[in-house]
Amino acid sequence: MSLFRVERRSGLPAEEVWRRLTDFRAHGRLVPLTRTRLLTPGPTRTGTRFVARTGIGRFAFDDLMEVVVWEPPAPGRPGRCRLEKRGRVVLGHAVIEVYELRDGGARAVWVEELRLRGVPGVFDPVLALAGRRLFGRAMEGLLGI
Repeated sequence: MSLFRVERRSGLPAEEVWRRLTDFRAHGRLVPLTRTRLLTPGPTRTGTRFVARTGIGRFAFDDLMEVVVWEPPAPGRPGRCRLEKRGRVVLGHAVIEVYELRDGGARAVWVEELRLRGVPGVFDPVLALAGRRLFGRAMEGLLGI
């Protein structure tokens, strides 16, 4: 499995950073060739399921995800969301954490362990590099930085 970590700071309050990073429909608007569809009614919580469909026509695949930890930020406590990836192609998990900064704003950390079924482990460094770039840009777009 490839492992990557992306961290960004924002002048926005932690609650707003959390709201933006866990707006899973918005992710589909920022990741190229991807559409996101919620499978469970809102609001988002533990048990929320959604699918990100990536690709074109026959060359597309579904990344099925489920929220297994949902802990929004609260005074003195960071927010934490864990997604399990359970698709036919994409497996692994992602953890999104949002920390309130003392001087205002927030720090967001996205850690993902990703495996593509059928792709040998020798390609893990390439997947990690692509993941850091893709999710770094997505975080910047979601946070407006």
